[in-house]
Amino acid sequence: MNSSEEIAVSGMSAGRSAMRMGPAELVQAAAMARRFYLEGKSKIQIAEEFGVSRFKVARVLETALERDLVRIEIRVPAELDAERSDALRARYGLRHAVVVESPAEAEDTPDPENLGEVAADLLGELVNEGDVLGLAWGRSTIHMAAALDRLPPCTVVQLTGVYDAGTAERGSVEAVRRAAQVSGGDAHPIYAPMLLPDAATAAALRSQTGIARAFEYFDKVTVACVSIGSWEPGISTVHDMLSDQERAHYASLGVAAEMSAHLFDAEGRRVGRDLGERCITVKADQLRRIPEVVAIAGGARKASAIDAVLRSGLVTSLVTDTSAADVLMTAGPTPKPALNRADPDGP
Repeated sequence: MNSSEEIAVSGMSAGRSAMRMGPAELVQAAAMARRFYLEGKSKIQIAEEFGVSRFKVARVLETALERDLVRIEIRVPAELDAERSDALRARYGLRHAVVVESPAEAEDTPDPENLGEVAADLLGELVNEGDVLGLAWGRSTIHMAAALDRLPPCTVVQLTGVYDAGTAERGSVEAVRRAAQVSGGDAHPIYAPMLLPDAATAAALRSQTGIARAFEYFDKVTVACVSIGSWEPGISTVHDMLSDQERAHYASLGVAAEMSAHLFDAEGRRVGRDLGERCITVKADQLRRIPEVVAIAGGARKASAIDAVLRSGLVTSLVTDTSAADVLMTAGPTPKPALNRADPDGP
């Protein structure tokens, strides 16, 4: 995840313009550049060593760069696209944006597995000892948890119920356990479906001891990891759990995306809030108060959904791929910064 800088300093293989410098100037410039870029000495220290002013040192270093005597290369691992990452971060006002090269064989595949691997490394950077890490249900968060190999000691809590209670052990429950195992902290899983038949059943489940204990941690979460779904079959777990009639109803409200069972239109406004009453999930206003909310989502088919969720202001950071990033960079008018997290629709 960390970029590295390679600094090449040469006194003999400089470009043509640098060769206009005399040999003594070349040798001195190369020596000063070596002290500054490779040995980490300050301009004042270099000035004292060579018996010149620090202003002359600054001029020599500037000339060395202009005349190709010094070459600075910024390199990141091949799978990361630093330019797209920075552009995406700036466009949406995110705290962090990490764009991963889309696999050639799966450019349109939603949430390619390599997103989870990079997100695992990002969480290793963002989570501090004593934090409370929240994990929402989603294929991308499950891939992320499986790739985790380092986390400071922290508490891990599940933020949503599961897509299918019968597969809980292989899904988000296992993701919570895995993260807690890596960190050495406590795990608070939720053994319940995300979507219930009615609000009364959901309320009854929320009051059960194990689920209530997990809910108590929601207001303490400091870093959350969530997935994003498009409103279409196979790319949204909530969409797939609803009846045809229910899907049509929410589609009529203009739903374009879902995250943790919260629905959003194309402008990032929450719609269909009644659905939340039937769900075991963290509330939207709780998500908004979490200092760091990392969304993991990619693929061109998910780009419009990612755009919608980013416009909601609930997400502070994003891990995505080049296929989605290319669409996001041209997706409608420039959105308001995500770090301005006021709810445009009220509480």
